[in-house]
Amino acid sequence: MTTTWRDIVGVVLVLLIIPALALADGGGGGGGGGGGGGAESRGASDDPEYAAAVRAIDAREYARAIPLLENVVRREPRNADAYNWLAYATRKNGDPKASIPIYEKALAIDPKHLGAHEYIGEAYLTLDDLPNAKEHLKRLDKLCFFPCEQYRDLKKAVEAYEKSNGKVKPTASTN
Repeated sequence: MTTTWRDIVGVVLVLLIIPALALADGGGGGGGGGGGGGAESRGASDDPEYAAAVRAIDAREYARAIPLLENVVRREPRNADAYNWLAYATRKNGDPKASIPIYEKALAIDPKHLGAHEYIGEAYLTLDDLPNAKEHLKRLDKLCFFPCEQYRDLKKAVEAYEKSNGKVKPTASTN
């Protein structure tokens, strides 16, 4: 078998593209807005109120984060990461139903927001809405070139929900 220059170029391109795709998985916007890392990697912002809210979420002080994030989205109505975190804090603070329209706002701003798709899926599971949770799992499957953290986490939550006949749901104590 003869190796051509096209074969070599193809291999080189694959080797360059795969690491770039792996790096694109993190951060805010379409890349995340949730799922690991500290405040710096969670949709980092120069806004001190936003940073304080993310620190509060990291400390599981959801009630403290909510008004901070409400101020951020009032000032920055196109900040999908802030809406995602506001919905997350609302859900984890015990109101998954109220979190749904906030996640939808984040997804209206950024339809490829991986974190919002994962977390709205978890909110739907909490509300016993398996079909909508699975819809967001399908969307994550299409958005993630390779299975990403958000896809894996939501898939695991859906499988646990199904295996337990709806008894195992995402809670404030789990991601």
